[in-house]
Amino acid sequence: MTVGLLLITHQPLGGDLLRVATAIFGTRPARAEALEVENDAPGEQVLAQAQGLAQRLDEGDGLLVLTDIYGATPANLALALRDRHPRTRVVAGVNLPMLLRALTYAGLDLDTVVEKALAGGRDGVCLCPRDGLKDAAGGA
Repeated sequence: MTVGLLLITHQPLGGDLLRVATAIFGTRPARAEALEVENDAPGEQVLAQAQGLAQRLDEGDGLLVLTDIYGATPANLALALRDRHPRTRVVAGVNLPMLLRALTYAGLDLDTVVEKALAGGRDGVCLCPRDGLKDAAGGA
């Protein structure tokens, strides 16, 4: 079994991130879904959708929810889901490196997947050197 992954984001970010991850990996991750929130969507209805997805994605190893902006509606819905669904962790500030790490390590325990996702998110943000990848890769 593996940790389930749910992206709860503003529309269309979550679906776009999963489409890019699918293109990179060459297959759609089986235990990952995106729930994209429209600005005027009724909160309880979206939360009910999130609960249904959480029940389907979490087969006993837990659920990692990635969301975009802490304090915004998608993140608030993710936190409400966490309060109702045991074995759920929420990480805000989703980016592609974070998602790729979470998917790559989804076979590990929930706490490790969270740490890998956080590291991917942090390490994936950098100032690109003026001289290109040669300097960034240590002279490669």
